[in-house]
Amino acid sequence: MQRLRLKADGRIVELRDGQEFPLQPDSLVAATRGLPGVRDLRRRAQLTQQQFAEKLGVPVETIRNWEQGKRAPRGPARALLAVIAHAPETVFAALAKA
Repeated sequence: MQRLRLKADGRIVELRDGQEFPLQPDSLVAATRGLPGVRDLRRRAQLTQQQFAEKLGVPVETIRNWEQGKRAPRGPARALLAVIAHAPETVFAALAKA
């Protein structure tokens, strides 16, 4: 299983043998391919749109736009959602401390 880390500056790195390696755009697409949609992630976490938005620190309108297909998550948001798909409890716990 590939271990990814989202850096504060928005970069995504792969963790291998205790070292960080920059993830190439093609690798990122492959790493996030087949992930569930935002609505599915939110429902699996048993959160309302408002609660999910609060946990992620984004406006509820952003969540609505993503779920309705008006906009797509990009950059760090896409990476964060990819990590939530694999370890939601860990991500929410870390965000709660921030």
